[in-house]
Amino acid sequence: MLNALLNFVYPPNCPACGIRLPIETERCICAACIAKIERIVEPFCSICGEPLRPASMDESGQCLRCRASARRFRSARSAARYDPSSEVAPGALGVIIRRHKYGLDQSLTRAMAECLGATLPYVRGEHDLVVPVPLHRARLRWRGFNQAALLGIEVARRLGCAFDAGCLERVRATPPQTARDHGARRRNVRRAFRAIDRGRLRGHRVLLVDDVMTTGATADECAEVLLAAGARTVDVFTLARAL
Repeated sequence: MLNALLNFVYPPNCPACGIRLPIETERCICAACIAKIERIVEPFCSICGEPLRPASMDESGQCLRCRASARRFRSARSAARYDPSSEVAPGALGVIIRRHKYGLDQSLTRAMAECLGATLPYVRGEHDLVVPVPLHRARLRWRGFNQAALLGIEVARRLGCAFDAGCLERVRATPPQTARDHGARRRNVRRAFRAIDRGRLRGHRVLLVDDVMTTGATADECAEVLLAAGARTVDVFTLARAL
């Protein structure tokens, strides 16, 4: 009832395409835009979750990058594909990510949660703690919120996990990772993070959460710090995989 009243006073529009939504709706995104989100399904790399072509797979089930260099995290999975290079037609997910992340629109948090889909690639009981990839304090002041933390709260709720946004800190501001290859990305984030309190991590199975994963360099660096601080295992979940 309250939702319908608010929709009557403030008629909702789909944040991806702009179409007017029904007053009685409880969703933020129209069904057409949700249907256009390209979900990641098998085959994908057994370690980092990168979608693979069957012809490129070998018996390891791993991508070339994971075969060439060991990962710090145990596994990484993403809900959907995202093409950050598509400026003309970024798709529903791309529009929402950009508006949320760069348009400073915190109201899109519910829309981001809807983009996760009905099920997650991880299930209850696999993890003890959800930890978001942190922003540097200067970037956090400018943006006003950490999109990874807002997403992590929803993930923790669905998985029945504890959520801790204060056990991992970004101690060095890093230039944007866009247009960097994997090696440059790894150098860019090297020693950019630190654990705050080892007691909050010791023995825990951690799920590291971020909005977008590209090569996994940031996730690798965070996982290395978390494991050194006593985490038992580190898996990674992102809303989108940039391809």
